[in-house]
Amino acid sequence: MGMTDVLTVRGGFLALAVLATGLAAGLFYTFSVAVMRGLASTDDRTFVIAMREINIKILNGLFAFSFGGALPFTLVALGLNAGERTVWWIVAAAVLYAIQLGITFGVNVPLNNALVADGDPEKLTDPHAVRVAFEAKWVRWNHVRTWLCLAAFVSLIGAVAEYGRSL
Repeated sequence: MGMTDVLTVRGGFLALAVLATGLAAGLFYTFSVAVMRGLASTDDRTFVIAMREINIKILNGLFAFSFGGALPFTLVALGLNAGERTVWWIVAAAVLYAIQLGITFGVNVPLNNALVADGDPEKLTDPHAVRVAFEAKWVRWNHVRTWLCLAAFVSLIGAVAEYGRSL
């Protein structure tokens, strides 16, 4: 493999990491600034139905590429850029994204699963209690993971800038 090929592979995985992380950050950001604010003005049953359906429908290939691909792409980029000036930017992005994953799987996913496990929202006797158990905590931790993803994205942009200087 020639030097041009190595640079193409290094840059390609770095680009995939930037893309996937940026999409994940954008998703969380959209929930923070629009989706959850819009749902805040709905009645309890509508809120529970909407969040339940979102949590079911979001599990698809496009979501898997961004949310699930961001860390693997970043780690491959890290391995390919070992010893390069980009490495610390990529390490920062990987750590920030990993922390976000910890929050997602430790807080948000269990809340999502509980919402789905509550059954058909049309048959809930107390949708207000279900909403109260979910909304404030989910929103608070979504803001945290939004900032973590944005910081990871910015770190990867720093890596791209450093990569560009090395060409």
